[in-house]
Amino acid sequence: MDIISQLQEQVNTIAAIAFNTFGTLQRDAPPVRLSPNYPEPPAPAAAAAAPPTAAAATATNAAATTEESPNNIISETPKLLSAELVKAAKQFDALVAALPFSEGGEEAQMKKIAELQAENDLVGQELQKQLEAAEKELKQVQELFNEAADNCLNLKKPD
Repeated sequence: MDIISQLQEQVNTIAAIAFNTFGTLQRDAPPVRLSPNYPEPPAPAAAAAAPPTAAAATATNAAATTEESPNNIISETPKLLSAELVKAAKQFDALVAALPFSEGGEEAQMKKIAELQAENDLVGQELQKQLEAAEKELKQVQELFNEAADNCLNLKKPD
């Protein structure tokens, strides 16, 4: 894969990571009061439930010690996503650094483009000559084939 294709793919990766990061942050961010003039935001569904009993609290604490709690996962997600975004950006920078350096500025580039265009024109003319020769040869082969087919039909005796 050439460097430009790799750059395009890396830009797509960065866009996907950013899209996922914004969506995750939007989904997991707690409600915030924008102004004292607005009413209090609604409490999350888990907090709106009845207060836990002592047994339920003990079970929740036991589960939290054996497994990661959802709050820990939620708090770690932005860190993981931002690390992934930084990693993708660094890979993009490395690809940009790998691009060939243009020496001589714009004038040298224009000169190189003109040389390549002239070379392209010469190759195009050569290909056109070969195409014309191939078409001429095809026409000759078709004429010979038709002549041979006619000769075969003329040699055949009527039934």
